[in-house]
Amino acid sequence: MFALNGKRDLSAEGSGAAAPAGVLPRPLRRAVRVLGAVCAGRIPLPAHTGKMALAAFYSAITVYGVAIGGHTQAVVQGVSSTAGFGIEDIKVSGNEQTSEIDILQLLGLDGATSLVGLDIDAARAKLVALPWVESAEVRKIYPKTVEVSLRERKAFGIWQHGTDLSLIEKNGSVIAPLRDNKFASMPLFVGRDAEVAAAGVEEQFAKWPAIATRVKAFVRVAGRRWDLHLDNGVVIKLPEADVDSALAILSRLDAEQQVLSRDIAAIDLRLSDRTTIQLTPEAQVRREAAVVDRAKMLKKLGPSI
Repeated sequence: MFALNGKRDLSAEGSGAAAPAGVLPRPLRRAVRVLGAVCAGRIPLPAHTGKMALAAFYSAITVYGVAIGGHTQAVVQGVSSTAGFGIEDIKVSGNEQTSEIDILQLLGLDGATSLVGLDIDAARAKLVALPWVESAEVRKIYPKTVEVSLRERKAFGIWQHGTDLSLIEKNGSVIAPLRDNKFASMPLFVGRDAEVAAAGVEEQFAKWPAIATRVKAFVRVAGRRWDLHLDNGVVIKLPEADVDSALAILSRLDAEQQVLSRDIAAIDLRLSDRTTIQLTPEAQVRREAAVVDRAKMLKKLGPSI
């Protein structure tokens, strides 16, 4: 009867029963009424609302496309550069072996790069990957300056392994292949494990600078000892242990007999109780001839002696 007479069933509504099919939930009813009033013209809209809504719609699409396409960084670079944050001044310090051109190209600083969009951590990681760079610091100085400070590795010598030549640090770490003659005056270490053993050479020869300055190459033998190749071609064979005593003997022989200036091929100091000197082939021929001449002379003078 209530339904036929158009009266509401208050008991059903108050009890929280579900609304009849086709009836909107209460939270949406007000929004629908407002939308209907706008469409009917009963609620006036501000001027240019449609244009603003259209612009907002296209802006949202553009932002979404940039994000999906991975162009966010490029857009930030362009906008901030146009706004006056383009990098115009790069200050580099600590680079003795690393060229500024390499640094600029590596970081992509081409004059249109934005200071806002520059990734400091990524820039530092790229710089540290350079052969000579041990550590790097990159700083932004607004509005238009980047400071790059490098600490470079120090070359200690040249390591020859096979036919390849590489610059090494004192701890044996390889810096880079040798490309020019700039480091030709550095000591040369030859052979397997020579780059690792090179660290001890400076300490071993600290007391014998006169010998060290004449060494052209330190040749590692069987990973245990050194052969010294001097600037005049003489080879000094050092022992595996007690190198200091062997160098003391060599220094004394040179001071007393100038052995390093004579026509000899090698001096063998590997045995502590004897020193063996090897003559060059030419000196050996001359010595043999001298011995023969001496024998003939003695034979001729035999009875009178």
